[in-house]
Amino acid sequence: MLYSATINVMVKAARRAGRSLKRDLGEIEHLQVSLKGPANFVSLADKRAEEILYQDLAKARPGYGFIGEEGGQREGTDKSHTWIVDPLDGTTNFLHGIPQFAISIGLAREGTVIAGVIYNPANDELYIAERGKGAFLNDQRLRVAGRRQLNECVVACGLPHIGRGDHDLFRREMTAIQDQVAGLRRFGAASLDLAFVAAGRLDGYWERNLQPWDIAAGQIMVKEAGGTVSDIDTSGDSLVTGHVVCGNEFVHGELVKTLRPLAK
Repeated sequence: MLYSATINVMVKAARRAGRSLKRDLGEIEHLQVSLKGPANFVSLADKRAEEILYQDLAKARPGYGFIGEEGGQREGTDKSHTWIVDPLDGTTNFLHGIPQFAISIGLAREGTVIAGVIYNPANDELYIAERGKGAFLNDQRLRVAGRRQLNECVVACGLPHIGRGDHDLFRREMTAIQDQVAGLRRFGAASLDLAFVAAGRLDGYWERNLQPWDIAAGQIMVKEAGGTVSDIDTSGDSLVTGHVVCGNEFVHGELVKTLRPLAK
């Protein structure tokens, strides 16, 4: 398919960083790993992938700002455009050899995400989306699932680990949703959870306490596949609050109706 110049830049960067991650996945036992926080690992692979992404994106679009999980915010001369990048979403999966991880690149213009790329180098699945142009997986058009009965739906969630998040709130949320759906899943990479909703593999997804780089590319992916994405507790932007819930219009509404009262 023919994609825009912007998408081509993003895909080229993601694939180059992906080759680096795939090599490191094969050498997982040799990686030098440091602790960034309780159960929140960061590896040389992570930092190397982010530097590749920064170099490639900065070369193609000099002046754009850059926000990365590892390197933080790098100001650009172009104040209207910002790359929002997670070089390795699903780091814990990666470091355990679980092939559920991804590179996530979002491009924001004036604070609104206009393009997204999510790439899992372990299985070569490449998701792309651009505002007004749809969402695709390896050139196949994506559409959110159409189910309208929660008892037929498979829903993914985040699961707060040691030292992170409100465990009591999550247990209340899980119990409430568990009683209504066909199945719950926890995969460990937010960008891919959002991409799976866009692809119709999952009917819905919710998670709290995420960062912009976890959400940016996946948010536009779901929207361009016909889904609805919002903050859990308000109608606001999940990119700002860090709390995300999504699905088709019906599933999103039902999840919000169940989850929102539990946080009060």
